[in-house]
Amino acid sequence: MNKPLDAEQSIALSTSIKSKAKAPFDNAYRAALATKGAIYVQGFVAVSGQPHKPIEHSWLELEDCIVDPSLPHFNRPATALHYFPAQRLTVKQLKAAIEEAKEDYPDDDPLPIYGKAPYEYYGDLMLGGKEYLAAHNAAIAQCQSLNQPKSTSNGHISDEG
Repeated sequence: MNKPLDAEQSIALSTSIKSKAKAPFDNAYRAALATKGAIYVQGFVAVSGQPHKPIEHSWLELEDCIVDPSLPHFNRPATALHYFPAQRLTVKQLKAAIEEAKEDYPDDDPLPIYGKAPYEYYGDLMLGGKEYLAAHNAAIAQCQSLNQPKSTSNGHISDEG
């Protein structure tokens, strides 16, 4: 069962780390370092409306809730976001993975972290292991469900969602 998103805590954390738009992995990394007991999570978010496909994303899980330091950049209510985790890392594991990535690929951004090969593919992109493919497929199904055409009272179909 998915944990609920704590919008108030997400917004407060976003403000305290000065989160940036289009930087969910960095935002979640910096938030994980600043949040006691946080688990850094990578996966996908499904939303209704554009872009009509899963968004690769990162957030934190606490004992009883999800905290997303990128929440304000979605410009949508918290209830419109659906999270599909693919990988969870403790802060210790996250730091180690980043150090390893910096050593192995010094010219590349160390985030996101995809774990060990073999990798699965979705679309034209290569991701992490089978858990990424499963999370992506679940997020696709949620996007399709959220973006179903709706019948109007006059019997016409509207695709506004």
